[in-house]
Amino acid sequence: MARRLQPLLFPILVIVFCALAAGVFGPGPGVSAASAGPEEELKASLKQFTKVYDLVEDNFADKVTADKGVYKGSIPGMLRTLDPHSNFFDPKEYRGLRDDQQGHYYGVGMSVGPRNGKTIVIAPFGGSPAYKAGLRPGDTILEVDDKRTDNLSTPEIADLLKGPRGTPVHVVVAREGVDKPVHFHIIRDEIPRYSVEQALWVRPGIAFMHINAFNETTSQEMEDNLKRLGEGNIKGLIIDLRDNPGGILNEGVAVTGHFLRKGELVVSHRGRNSEEKPYLARGSSLGQNYPIVVLVNAYSASAAEIVAGALQDHDRGWILGQTTFGKGLVQTVYTLSDNTGLALTTAHYYTPSGRLIQRDYSNISFLDYYYGKRTETKNPLDVKSTDSGRTVYGGGGIAPDEKFELKLNDFQKSLFLKDRYIFFTFSAKWFGARTQAQLPNGWEPDDNVLNEFKEYVHKQDVNFTEADWTVNRTWMMQQLKREMYATGFSFEESQKVAVQVDPMVAKALESMPQAKALLEKSKKLIVQRTFRDDRQ
Repeated sequence: MARRLQPLLFPILVIVFCALAAGVFGPGPGVSAASAGPEEELKASLKQFTKVYDLVEDNFADKVTADKGVYKGSIPGMLRTLDPHSNFFDPKEYRGLRDDQQGHYYGVGMSVGPRNGKTIVIAPFGGSPAYKAGLRPGDTILEVDDKRTDNLSTPEIADLLKGPRGTPVHVVVAREGVDKPVHFHIIRDEIPRYSVEQALWVRPGIAFMHINAFNETTSQEMEDNLKRLGEGNIKGLIIDLRDNPGGILNEGVAVTGHFLRKGELVVSHRGRNSEEKPYLARGSSLGQNYPIVVLVNAYSASAAEIVAGALQDHDRGWILGQTTFGKGLVQTVYTLSDNTGLALTTAHYYTPSGRLIQRDYSNISFLDYYYGKRTETKNPLDVKSTDSGRTVYGGGGIAPDEKFELKLNDFQKSLFLKDRYIFFTFSAKWFGARTQAQLPNGWEPDDNVLNEFKEYVHKQDVNFTEADWTVNRTWMMQQLKREMYATGFSFEESQKVAVQVDPMVAKALESMPQAKALLEKSKKLIVQRTFRDDRQ
């Protein structure tokens, strides 16, 4: 049995022993913590598991490999009994994780997504092989290297588009307004995955920076962008962490540390079998000189919450938006056999004030924890203070200093929230029959474009009045510009437009005085403490 089990059972054994070492496994429901049974129960369960696995390997109709049910079912199922964030990665998933962490991959350079049972191009990245070849948003992918995509999922098609640098790939698409399929011969290249997607001026002296994740290059990307903008000229900074799922803890610490004084605590973590480990700010010569507004929402998680929590606790940033996800657990990533991996929770992390912001998951399903409706929760027993004495709570994410949630009127919802993708599909149709998609510099949608859009909306059976159309005219022009810039210029240019018309960015500009007041208060406290220390 040992010979047969070695390739696939080894990761399971590693998981078990890592869990024991981390102190994660504990008594089951109804078992006294003082009983001597957990280790014996674990050994018995493992013995039973190996018997079941032995039967599966001997008798299952197909060969048991890393993408079969033992990996997809047994191991994830076991990990989910521990917490919602411990996770097992099969070879494909682990490769994707490493690509995300390293900040690059090899392929054609475009995002794809499902639409009505097909996989379409969402946007080619500016300067990528896909962009240079002429692929456009809205193109439906029909074939990749002579392989039909009818029965393939979007992730499977994305995998076909990836490959070693310098290798060719043949892509066939259907394009709106073009009768015959369009063929593209593309040479794959290294595609950077920038975690700092946008860094630009939104007003004279006010900079905006969008950080979409924390990978191995995030802090360096931030430093490069601040240098490019000219950090000495910044009078206020908006850091956008909305929908940021987190990533590498050290990178979150490095980003935060740029805006704090050298030696200030950014975060600390500890587990049952590990001593408390503090992470301190490295400081910077310019990073403490301007006010900061941080944008967050319900999907800002993990390392993004470390940044927001540290800036809030030190009164260094004004937090604007919704209460964040509430992930206060640290995962250690282990490399296993068969090119698989394990992210195992090994510690809890605490903000500088000492609060634990992990949301309760003890009486909730896995799906509800991630996707269910959330109520704002705070732990009344975990009450802490910021440096200036403002009250903050643990227990359910980072609560913003100022709440803001985007609200659409009924007409806007009918265009945005009914799975219609009306602006996207109109743009694809508008550009479809044009052999040259490039727009002139400074292009703005005019009345002719808006009238074409109106006819298109009518055909999509959207009910509206002339009053609806008149009231929302400016908003529609903004959305058309944002969407059409993705094809007429590039995805990156469309994102710049999105920042310019974002109501939450406008609110952040209004909130900059509050951030400035925090900064001034923080500076006074530092002076007072320095004076008191000098007198002692």
